Amino acid sequence: MQGVKEPNFIFQTFHISKEKTNCPLIPELIRISKKLKEKKMLSDDSSLIISFKYGNRILINGSVEDYSIIKHEELFEVADYDPVKNVLMIIGPAEPRLETSVHYMIHHARSEVNAVIQINNSNIFEKIKEKYPIADDKYPVGTLNYIKEVLKKLYDSKIIILKNQGIIIVGETYKKVEESANKLTEEIR
Repeated sequence: MQGVKEPNFIFQTFHISKEKTNCPLIPELIRISKKLKEKKMLSDDSSLIISFKYGNRILINGSVEDYSIIKHEELFEVADYDPVKNVLMIIGPAEPRLETSVHYMIHHARSEVNAVIQINNSNIFEKIKEKYPIADDKYPVGTLNYIKEVLKKLYDSKIIILKNQGIIIVGETYKKVEESANKLTEEIR
């Protein structure tokens, strides 16, 4: 068990297993990450979180050294998350990011969403802030109030802006979310 701390926010992580995940969606997650890096959607000071629904679990990346070559050890599956108790149950060696709870709740609140891309890059925010709904940044990342704010903004849009942080793109398949990210790349240029 390990606690991840942020101001006013802590969640506990229980590793069901620290063995590498065998999820068949791993190659797609790695491929999309590499493409986004190649298209310069990620700068040196940005980060990327990609998650795919896999049954009742989600496959997601933890902290990554180089998005052009995500390593198997940087991925894990979330088997369960309790937002009230802030408890994550995961499979895999990677440690979760605070955004993990947000991705889990998006996948479980929106049954049609099977893929989520989150790009934390404040430069993107400035370029498209007038075009998409904006989730306010008044709550700490990962808290239940933050999750509610994100879900509320995703109600009418598949792309939202996280104020002063970046964007979230959701879709029914990893192909659709990748297409949306590609279109967004063109808008930003």
